[in-house]
Amino acid sequence: MTLTANWSYPTTIKFGAGRISELPEACRNAGITRPLLVTDKGLAPLPITARALDILRAGGLEAGLFSEVDPNPNEINLAAGVAAYKAGGHDGVIAFGGGSGLDLGKCVAFMAGQTRPVWDFEDVGDWWTRADADAIAPIIAVPTTAGTGSEVGRAGVLTNSVSHEKKIIFHPKFLPATVICDPELTVGMPRAITAGTGLDAFAHCVEAFSSPHYHPMSQGIALEGMRLVIDNLPRVFETPDDIEARAHMMSAAAMGATAFQKGLGAIHAMSHPVGAHFNTHHGTTNAVCMPAVLDFNAPAIADRFDRAAGYLGIDGGFDGFRAFVQGFNDRLGIPRGLAALGVTEAAIPELVKGAITDPSCGGNPVTLTEENLTKLFRAAM
Repeated sequence: MTLTANWSYPTTIKFGAGRISELPEACRNAGITRPLLVTDKGLAPLPITARALDILRAGGLEAGLFSEVDPNPNEINLAAGVAAYKAGGHDGVIAFGGGSGLDLGKCVAFMAGQTRPVWDFEDVGDWWTRADADAIAPIIAVPTTAGTGSEVGRAGVLTNSVSHEKKIIFHPKFLPATVICDPELTVGMPRAITAGTGLDAFAHCVEAFSSPHYHPMSQGIALEGMRLVIDNLPRVFETPDDIEARAHMMSAAAMGATAFQKGLGAIHAMSHPVGAHFNTHHGTTNAVCMPAVLDFNAPAIADRFDRAAGYLGIDGGFDGFRAFVQGFNDRLGIPRGLAALGVTEAAIPELVKGAITDPSCGGNPVTLTEENLTKLFRAAM
């Protein structure tokens, strides 16, 4: 099978090995002549970033680089990125990297022309209508991990450095004009990042599939996304240069982010405050929380996973799936329990406060209260 394609759902996607070479064309199609490539501190000095910049320059585009992006980006990173964008006279953003680079790149393109504080555009009600839509710069997204799916999302996650809360900043124009999904860019990821990002994609699919909201299209995408992760994440974990499996994982990441339009749930509601307070890797934290959340949600989701398990190649219905998830985590080197990530029992009350206000709570199939979130955090320790 040739894993190369052009897709127009949910935006224009150039998918296939080697397609990073099409980056200058994507910029020109979006009206970008002086792009600012936004990525994280760890990725900036690596060969894949240098190659992307070389491709842009060879294509006649004068590109800048901004890499002051923390693993959990905040408003300080954003202010620095906007300043760099304006100082360089840029007219568009290439969001390049994993979730942090993609999210902050989209936020820079969004905020470069706004006059209100970024927190005024949190994903609450219709706050996004406060933005000057005409002032949002065009965005090209280039994921270098297979996990968050932020490349096909209409939001960016930003941590408030004062309150240590993760906020979702939303606008329909966050959706990139073009996405270049080149699985070759993911080959150099360390095994721990391969596992953590892959399990982030898995969590998106599991939570979307579990969500009680009605969205049959998302339900189908979530189910196939789970299958792709189950079949291919162990392959890329053991054989990093397996391009076919890398391609399937990159598809699963985009599918997870597309599917969770249907909703997320307690996994993400817990993971967001943990990441904000303890600076943990988001996907790894999701994976650690998943077994406890599956147990909690079992009364509401067991029937649908009873049906899904056979398609996923898992015996025993929901109980088999629950056992599989713990074994999958173990196989991929995921710690057992939040305590192994540095989370303390004393922090639980503050984590519960962050979780109960997280938008993800609304997609959980069982209503989340402070009392049962406290029990969930303790179960996940």
